Amino acid sequence: MLISYLVPVVLLVLLLAASIRILPEYKRGVVFFLGRFQSVKGPGLLIIIPGIQKMQVVDLRVVTMDVPEQDVISKDNVTVKVNAVLYFRVVDPEKAIIQVEHFTNATSQLAQTTLRSVLGKHDLDEMLSERDKLNDDIQEIIDSSAESWGIKVANVEIKHVDLDESMIRAIARQAEAERERRAKVIHAEGELQASKKLVEAAHVLSANPAALQLRYLQTMADMGSKSSTVVFPMPMDLLKAFQVMGESGPSPDNQ
Repeated sequence: MLISYLVPVVLLVLLLAASIRILPEYKRGVVFFLGRFQSVKGPGLLIIIPGIQKMQVVDLRVVTMDVPEQDVISKDNVTVKVNAVLYFRVVDPEKAIIQVEHFTNATSQLAQTTLRSVLGKHDLDEMLSERDKLNDDIQEIIDSSAESWGIKVANVEIKHVDLDESMIRAIARQAEAERERRAKVIHAEGELQASKKLVEAAHVLSANPAALQLRYLQTMADMGSKSSTVVFPMPMDLLKAFQVMGESGPSPDNQ
């Protein structure tokens, strides 16, 4: 008699244990009644009828997913290896369970194909210098495609763009050539500006002979301070002055 009473009690306890579910705040349960969608429940204490109702639990927190390394051929035919990180979360548990099988795997595959597609439309220089813009483009495409699955893509970040050793050496040579080109351009611009200033100085000195003589004397003083031997060129105007004085002879006062 005791056993006949204990068996129903034990079965009832087991049934209650299988029926009671507790979901935390960041999870939701998608409930199916005889295979048909019934409702989204949670969080808190839930009662599920075993054999009749079935519940699949969905986590609503942001998921951090590493996008595996992808071989990408850029627009200028350079092969690079690119990997990224994807941040997404489920905003509609019903769609995430019903509209797609294994939404996490589906999102990962979508991110990989989108990464190759978007980066393949850009040159290598754009991949290296415009990473923020590429992140936004990839995020927008994945988000629009995954919206029907009840998934919101919060952010996409390209982590590494790896190049072959030969390409790294080629880029280094290109950067060195670019630096030399800029140095030559700057030097040429400096020579052009200096020549313009010299032309302006020549015009000023030609218009004012006294300034030319002062400049001549200053140059001679600089030469004398740096060397013990000075070659003193005689101005032609000064020689003509002496010649004129010699031709005119001594003045009456000096006779």
